[in-house]
Amino acid sequence: MAASVEVEGLFTAAVREVQARRGSRRAYERFEARGGFRDTITPELASFMAARDSFFFATASAQGQPYVQHRGGPLGFLRVLDERTLAFADYRGNRQYVTVGNLAENDRVFLFLVDYRTRSRIKLWGRARVVEDDAALVARLMPPDYDARAERAIVVTLAGWDANCPQHIPRLYDEAEVAALVAAS
Repeated sequence: MAASVEVEGLFTAAVREVQARRGSRRAYERFEARGGFRDTITPELASFMAARDSFFFATASAQGQPYVQHRGGPLGFLRVLDERTLAFADYRGNRQYVTVGNLAENDRVFLFLVDYRTRSRIKLWGRARVVEDDAALVARLMPPDYDARAERAIVVTLAGWDANCPQHIPRLYDEAEVAALVAAS
């Protein structure tokens, strides 16, 4: 259950100093003593991921320039391969290739998944690799009957994850849920 060095590095000296000044450092010391962030995909996490149709995917260049991109697809397009690995088919998009370029020089990634209806969110840290020469893997990751062209796979090795509080998450419903609510009233 202990987190990897990459995730432990989240609480830098500057972060710890602010935590101490603001009164949360002791709580995070206890959190760290208990092993820190979880580093395996539990059945509950797998279920949460399978119910998502989008997430935010963050990378950074070698120089530290951050980049966040929305990734979307049918429910469950983010797949669990094993207890430490998840992956998704990378669909053709705007052809800027910032994410792919960043991963060529810095494999650290962050995924942010939100369930707006239940006001739940999950943060995942890891290291990712771009797989362009494995048609079988891309086919395995491609959702059936989804009208998109997969150009490659992105495979993430999990370093750690954490659930976050629901505070300030707006409760949102998708179009089909709203239609069902209106029809029922």
